Amino acid sequence: MRAWIISKTLFLTVATGAAYAQPGPNPQRGHDLAARVCRACHVIDRETPGPTQAEAPSFAVIARRPWVGAEYVAARITHPHPQMPGLPLTTQEVRDLAAYIVTLKRDD
Repeated sequence: MRAWIISKTLFLTVATGAAYAQPGPNPQRGHDLAARVCRACHVIDRETPGPTQAEAPSFAVIARRPWVGAEYVAARITHPHPQMPGLPLTTQEVRDLAAYIVTLKRDD
């Protein structure tokens, strides 16, 4: 009986933990999000010209800066500079967007 209780407790703990686990960053979701919320100011990819503000660098330019990685991008999204509006994004959305931007680091 005791073994049954322990095994059920372990199962519930694992099952509950899995329910709260976040998926990894997804660059495609990040691109889709950028197309909805970032395109008004930034050129978000190499294929899509967009209306941009002169002061807003393209995502490719941001990504190619030597110090830029996903953590840096995420920090800049969550703590924006004064000209950038604060965006009400979830943690997962920030991770997805940062993952997408760093994919533009490579030279194609």
